[in-house]
Amino acid sequence: MPIDAALALAAAPRCEEITWRAQDVLLYHLGIGAGADPDKDRPATDPDELRYTLESRLHVLPSFATVAGGGPPGVIGGLSMPGVDVDLARVLHAGQGLTLHRPVPTAGTATAGGRIAAVYDKGTAAVLVMRTEVADADGPLWTTEARIFVRGEGGWGGDRGPGALPGPHGTAPACPHGTAPAGPPAGAPDRTVERPVRPDQALLYRLSGDRNPLHADPAFARRAGFDRPILHGLCTYGITLKAVVDTLLGGDVTRVRAYDARFAGVVYPGETLRIRMWREEGRVRVTVGAVERGDAPVLSDTVVRHT
Repeated sequence: MPIDAALALAAAPRCEEITWRAQDVLLYHLGIGAGADPDKDRPATDPDELRYTLESRLHVLPSFATVAGGGPPGVIGGLSMPGVDVDLARVLHAGQGLTLHRPVPTAGTATAGGRIAAVYDKGTAAVLVMRTEVADADGPLWTTEARIFVRGEGGWGGDRGPGALPGPHGTAPACPHGTAPAGPPAGAPDRTVERPVRPDQALLYRLSGDRNPLHADPAFARRAGFDRPILHGLCTYGITLKAVVDTLLGGDVTRVRAYDARFAGVVYPGETLRIRMWREEGRVRVTVGAVERGDAPVLSDTVVRHT
């Protein structure tokens, strides 16, 4: 069996040193659309965008943590852990969580320790939960949790885990730990914004570390069951957090405390994201849809917790 749950769970954490510089942060911000003109009424040199694109004013969007140091152990790291041997073409990123212990520095060196925290048997598929703790000399910085869906690898009679809602093309599971409430809130959203995705967005975003050919190679994408390369889920994740910070948190990246999302569907480069936001006490609930495909769900069960 390609996934040995007992071996994967028993494996020692895989630790590595990660280092990032201001230019890595700048590249990540460009990869999620910073410096563009989302509202069609201000230039890329607007001060609100320069905080993401000019080193002398740089603020780090917390979702950068998912790629800091070229991408700490997450989706790809989870696939190389003991007890895991799967075909990359069968893998989908099902969801992502992030908890901030301190604001992300513009540059730094830290230790990232990643391990498989859970393995679920969904019958026709498996779900791996890859948890990574990152700390520097001053203490904990952030914790990430990548939920990895592997088609065709279930059926060994293991723990099914919580949640079984469909995701991209009916394949991916719900957030295993229930950290985000299911379904959109009742009532009209407090804010709705649209963010265009550039046709070359995936090619730019992949320079931050995720070189999965699914996002660049048409032949590989077809083998994985898609008409053409799809956008990284974590790119959509970053675009969405930036929209929430810019729209409802006054552009203050330090107010974000945690962020969790389920990847409910794919995004194709060149599409437009419609991001709906509902304010609640201490948090913003969010849904994201692809405008050109009738608001097909992209992110669901999504929450940004803030001060």
